[in-house]
Amino acid sequence: MIVRLLLFATAREAAGRSRDEFELAADESLGRLLADAVARYGEPFANVLSTARVWVNGDEPEADRTTALHDDDEVAVLPPVSGGAGCGTRAALRDG
Repeated sequence: MIVRLLLFATAREAAGRSRDEFELAADESLGRLLADAVARYGEPFANVLSTARVWVNGDEPEADRTTALHDDDEVAVLPPVSGGAGCGTRAALRDG
């Protein structure tokens, strides 16, 4: 089966691409896909993955890394991102 991996922010930078495809055995687990991705992209990707959220077809997987994948699934790696100025900062700038 073919599973698409979508990579965002620092995951994209570590892998050197924004998307990829993996060929896996039928009903292979999310954990197997992520292990294959680490083998393909190396330690920088493993470091990002340790703090990232991973979603399958737009949702957090209920069974975590033991979740079974199916042909044509999309798996997204979503590292934490920093936000802009908080509300307090915006108010201080406006009132200051």
